[in-house]
Amino acid sequence: MSAQENDAENFDSELINDNENADLEEASLEDIFSEELLAESEADSEESLETELENEKERFADLEAKLAEAQDNFLRKAADFENYRKRMNMEKQRAIEFANESLLLDLIPVIDDFERAIQAAQASEQAVDAKAMLDGITMIEKQLLSLLETKWGLKRLSSKGEAFNPDCHEAIMMEKAPDVKEAVVKEEFLKAYMLKDRLIRAAKVNVLMPEDDI
Repeated sequence: MSAQENDAENFDSELINDNENADLEEASLEDIFSEELLAESEADSEESLETELENEKERFADLEAKLAEAQDNFLRKAADFENYRKRMNMEKQRAIEFANESLLLDLIPVIDDFERAIQAAQASEQAVDAKAMLDGITMIEKQLLSLLETKWGLKRLSSKGEAFNPDCHEAIMMEKAPDVKEAVVKEEFLKAYMLKDRLIRAAKVNVLMPEDDI
């Protein structure tokens, strides 16, 4: 082999070795770069997880605070409602107990009039004038009826001589009458009363009946 051939072969070997060393160095650099990127990625991921965890903790604490506030508001509202319910029940009970207060206050002067009439009769040294006593009692009755009708809507009905009406008359007695063609109220035992437009008590009456109807 000539010297030129040996030199060429040596040059080729050196070139191959240089290329191999370059490839190894390049692969080593890539590995190092990849490891650094992976480490940075892991660090960033860990930091992100820690940040997210802190955010979740803050949100959870905020929800706990809001829940506690809502529970406190609910308990306050429940207590207020219970107090309101008790107060309404008390006011309702008092309203029932004193529902007739105004009516009774209107009736008290009538009782006073009766009391004065009795006292005047008892204090009189002479025999009490029956007509005067009757006139006084009649006047008190008219005052009472007028008060009840004008202020409270209570009206007394007169049934004597009226045609018998089962809606407002309760027949306690019945008599035959040859001169009547339909049932007629002959006598009132108790008068009927209406409160505004409602009958609250029927009259108890004695009824004259045509002979054919009995």
